[in-house]
Amino acid sequence: MRKLSVWMLLLAMLMLAGIARAEEIKMIGTVSKITMAADKKSAVVILKDVKSGEEVSITVVDDLTLDKFNDKRIVDGDEIRCKYDNEGGKNISKLFRKTAGC
Repeated sequence: MRKLSVWMLLLAMLMLAGIARAEEIKMIGTVSKITMAADKKSAVVILKDVKSGEEVSITVVDDLTLDKFNDKRIVDGDEIRCKYDNEGGKNISKLFRKTAGC
């Protein structure tokens, strides 16, 4: 009975450790599509990963990047350096800028 309790506790700790830690992912990709929310307080950007060719949907909420979308400083076809966390099934941008600057 005691061994079972120890195993259950260990399993619970491992499960909680996986939930508590959001994974930060880095990538360089090309903007395929930018979809601004109606209130202009967020956007969903589809990036095509340069290495794998896979398309990744990233939610952007920081004002600086949203201003760049509105001013057309970042548009479809631009190459982007991005860091994002996968939180609850959504990819939330932590860093989003052109590889050439901006």
